[in-house]
Amino acid sequence: MFKSTKRRALVLLSVVATLVVAGAAIAYWTAGGSGTGSATTANPTDTLVVHQLSSLTAMYPGDSAQTISGNFDNPNANPVHVSKVTASIASVTQAVGAVGSCDATDYTLATPAMTVNAEVPNGNGVGAFSGATIQFKDKPAVNQDGCKGATVNLQYDVS
Repeated sequence: MFKSTKRRALVLLSVVATLVVAGAAIAYWTAGGSGTGSATTANPTDTLVVHQLSSLTAMYPGDSAQTISGNFDNPNANPVHVSKVTASIASVTQAVGAVGSCDATDYTLATPAMTVNAEVPNGNGVGAFSGATIQFKDKPAVNQDGCKGATVNLQYDVS
């Protein structure tokens, strides 16, 4: 009788060992987990330089609008994506001896946001933008003599 108890214990031990191994195998294949990682993207090290290429002629009351256009210098090693170039009137410099006042309200800057939506390759004089116009705003009820010989200083922002 001692033999059958020993045999039973051995069989039971074998079954338990088999279940433990099977349980470990199931746990191995169904185990989950988590982790983290990271990557970086390049950022242009230098900003683009914007060049106005259009030569604007002297403006006067009743003059037609003149188109603004230009290109870029890209000092970066890789192309830079440009969505748009936005022009604005930064200031107006009156001519020496001009009588009266002159400021940005004496000019109309139309369509100042010029869509580029392109990769600008590295190099000088590359890419292009165009589409904004500038015009002298005639104010018939106002003396605009202060604008004679004035220089309109434009600013360009790239995004």
